[in-house]
Amino acid sequence: MAKIDPTPLTPPETNPNSARYWDERDLENELRRTFEICHSCRMCVNFCGSFPDLFARVDRDIETRHAQGAELLDATDFKSVTELCWQCKLCYIECPYTRDQDHAWLLDVPRVLQREKAQRAKRNGVTMQDRALGEPGKLGAMMSGMVAPVSNLVQTSSLLRKVTEKTLGISSKFPTPTFAAQPFDAWMKHHEPLDGAGNAGAVAIFATCLGDYNFPRIAAATVRVLERNGFSVVRPLQECCGMPNLDAGDVDAARAKAQFNVTQLLPFVDKGMSIVVPGPTCSYMIKKEWPELLGTPEAAKVSANTFESMEFLERLRREKKLVREFKKGLGKISYHVACHLRAQKIGIPGARILGIVPGTEVSLVEACSAVDGTWGMKAQHYEMGRKYAQRLARAIENARAKLIITDCPLAGRRIEKENATIPLHPMEALADAYGLSLDIQGGKAGKDGKEEKVGKP
Repeated sequence: MAKIDPTPLTPPETNPNSARYWDERDLENELRRTFEICHSCRMCVNFCGSFPDLFARVDRDIETRHAQGAELLDATDFKSVTELCWQCKLCYIECPYTRDQDHAWLLDVPRVLQREKAQRAKRNGVTMQDRALGEPGKLGAMMSGMVAPVSNLVQTSSLLRKVTEKTLGISSKFPTPTFAAQPFDAWMKHHEPLDGAGNAGAVAIFATCLGDYNFPRIAAATVRVLERNGFSVVRPLQECCGMPNLDAGDVDAARAKAQFNVTQLLPFVDKGMSIVVPGPTCSYMIKKEWPELLGTPEAAKVSANTFESMEFLERLRREKKLVREFKKGLGKISYHVACHLRAQKIGIPGARILGIVPGTEVSLVEACSAVDGTWGMKAQHYEMGRKYAQRLARAIENARAKLIITDCPLAGRRIEKENATIPLHPMEALADAYGLSLDIQGGKAGKDGKEEKVGKP
């Protein structure tokens, strides 16, 4: 048998609106071509469970079936490799064979595995587990607010969590986020803007599901910091960005959410506003996935005017417009570089911004939390996720910093579990450095379901 040619005859299909995207034979050929290259390279062997699994399967066929490479891999192999991928995107970032590196092989492992999941979901349906994890916005709207104390009793009950694990496959060990007594939109409706808010213009916030219902302090801190820098902030009507659906292979649900959000955000962009997102997964989704899912000029326009929250502040810094009147230093900070932040290829704006605060020292931790959306919450993946997260846990422990900072709240949950410390979002830390009060009920729920205030950094 001839060895697979690593150079594609036509560029790999990544557009789910194309009929070719759903062509099973085309996908099989692309998976084998991709896996052939990965098996020969092996640079990403330590990134996640997908690569060791893939290499073992190709080696098995070479040793027992006289294969030359990946040509004998089948649907069972494809599914196994895909299910172990948590879509952190690190393999794409580091890969030398991608379109971004101007390489003829046009490799994109995350997208081809995402395509495999989508075709499988279309054939077999979306699993109950993925459906349960696919609606964080709807769940947050139901479980936050006045019912939050009861919701959090359920969320923190080991017995009820074990029942959920048995019925829905959501790990009873993963520290799923609790719900806020005061959701972010309720705070926004009643908060008093800071003096001077609006002098520099207006921006729109895409708060994210976690910012709306689980960690409203992050969204509130973002608003306060933006107001401190002269911007008035509005919150357009919005729902989940769709990433949990895309992770499940449910392209239709992800596309519907993208379309709803683009329709809501576009009028604000047309007024000249930027969209500011305090969460790297959602900002990645808006920038990279919505234009692909929708393929419309409207989606492209919203994408082009969307900024991860600290990226927006970094732009102000470069334009010498960032307010530098800080009230206090933050001491030694260990800054976790979130994978979906790196995937946007915008550098590490949070570390740069915090680094200009007097009396602050920032050290970087570039290690994956192995959560990445919903993957790390699944019972069948929890122990593997913990294993891969130990590099992150050790790096944080060795840093011995006063504060742990991460842009990703779910990575923060892993850090809290493994390092017994509550990380802050960079906007929370920056708000404290400015001396700003957040006046929001958005602390951490204790074991009895009652809210505990998060202490100042």
